[in-house]
Amino acid sequence: MQLIGILRWLVELGRMDVCAEVSMMSLYNAMPHIGHFHAVLHLFGYLETHLSREIVMDSAYMALTDIPKSEWHEFYPWAKEVVPPDMPEALGRAVKIVMFVDASHASNLVTRQSRTGVLILLNHAPIVWYSKKQNAVETSSFGSEFAALKTVVELVEGLVYKLQLMAIAILLLITTLL
Repeated sequence: MQLIGILRWLVELGRMDVCAEVSMMSLYNAMPHIGHFHAVLHLFGYLETHLSREIVMDSAYMALTDIPKSEWHEFYPWAKEVVPPDMPEALGRAVKIVMFVDASHASNLVTRQSRTGVLILLNHAPIVWYSKKQNAVETSSFGSEFAALKTVVELVEGLVYKLQLMAIAILLLITTLL
């Protein structure tokens, strides 16, 4: 259990390459077996052989002209963006939020639960990485992908709200890995 706790801290500190594996091992934190112990030792062996991994925090702005313009107003004419009443006016150039989301349908062979993986980039810098099993058992891959998209939308809504209150202009892009 202590080793899994160490691995969870490593993921929080930036080792996102083992995020999904640590999340899977965390499921067995309450009652680990010897096989789980060997899997955790294997994770530490991987980390020892890949010490030079690093996250590149690139704050460079990307060209915003190559993004296709989507007009949804004809489909949803009543939709309006909810903004806080005391939100300051955005200053400077817009930052681009890019989200990658995927779900592995029924990846847990015992419970048949799917797993959601999320990576959110601000300009080129990864700021949120997330891997968690889904709460419900979905009967199709469409359902598990839809549940994963719901999760990433909730994460991004919170991030956008924070950035708006810091007077940062935002451009959103959503990508799903199918």
